[in-house]
Amino acid sequence: MLDPALCRGRQRRLLDVLAARRLDAVVLSARHHVYWLTGHWGFWLHESAAVLRADGRCTLVSGNSPNPAAAVDDARSFEASWFATQRQEQPRVLTKALQEVLGGARQVGTDASPAASQLVMHCSRDFHAVDDDLHQLRRRKEADELALMRRAIDCTAAMYARAREVIEPGVEEQTVFLELHAAAVRAAGEVLTPMHLGNDFVSGPGGGPPRGGRAAAAGEVYILDLGPAYRGYFADNARAFAVDRKPTDEQLKAWGAIGGVFPIIERLAKPGTRCRDLFDAGAAHLKEHTGKTLDHHLGHGVGLQPHEFPHINPRWDDVLIEGEVFTIEPGVYGPEYGGGIRLENQYLVTRDGVENLTPFPLELA
Repeated sequence: MLDPALCRGRQRRLLDVLAARRLDAVVLSARHHVYWLTGHWGFWLHESAAVLRADGRCTLVSGNSPNPAAAVDDARSFEASWFATQRQEQPRVLTKALQEVLGGARQVGTDASPAASQLVMHCSRDFHAVDDDLHQLRRRKEADELALMRRAIDCTAAMYARAREVIEPGVEEQTVFLELHAAAVRAAGEVLTPMHLGNDFVSGPGGGPPRGGRAAAAGEVYILDLGPAYRGYFADNARAFAVDRKPTDEQLKAWGAIGGVFPIIERLAKPGTRCRDLFDAGAAHLKEHTGKTLDHHLGHGVGLQPHEFPHINPRWDDVLIEGEVFTIEPGVYGPEYGGGIRLENQYLVTRDGVENLTPFPLELA
């Protein structure tokens, strides 16, 4: 799980936000924010919240039992279930406890969550949204976060290895999904969250969930865009497989063009690089070598959520910072490619460049 000492460091970073915005306290009640700040990763049906006061004192209020190793000064709990039934009114119960913890705090920051909405509706204080601040703070991944992300990425490596063994003409998409799920759980040594394990598990079209009764056919390309989460932190990377292991010339040409995007990004990306420039460089390469326009983002950040800052997308104007993790996922689609081909790597931004966190095979065959 997350390191309590590093959670304390994240609390100090958030205290800088409180000081800059002249807040008396901040209440975080979105599950991933509570985890990031305190190390408390509660049962997924139980509400919890962390209150960080301007004096540095941190209080955890959680359903049933708080994590005894959580990086907090005070831990409180409420009954999240009665006689094994989960209570639907948990946000309201949590809000009552939070009002007591907040005491005389008047200027209070909150994230967006069901408990926060209850707090704003029923508590007469001045509330201020801090989600934008949190998104920026979460960009730089620390050692404990990276360790969990690397475990999630290890799960995807095991899933692709199993895919190379089971994908063949006639295999059903749901069979492939189940085999990959088993490989991921074995690699993790525990049940993963969330259970959907990623975005794309289909043969033929450009992507989508596994379809019941649909079998892979010779000539198609099977796109796997995998995103398991290990103890809250996501992987997100993609590989593509020629179902019959006999890619056509057209498929090989597209695959080569897509793979050619990665060296371009690896050469350009470093702290201070504009993400729009990365998008433009990747899209221009694909256009030159395939005649196709990139019809989705080139990539995105990943961490406690599958999509975070930075956005490798012309709709934003982000700039890379050291310590964040982002994906690059060029793809081209159409019937001439047996549906489409997409490859995706994950990168860690280092002091003077990037590290490829997903150096496993890219080959179609």
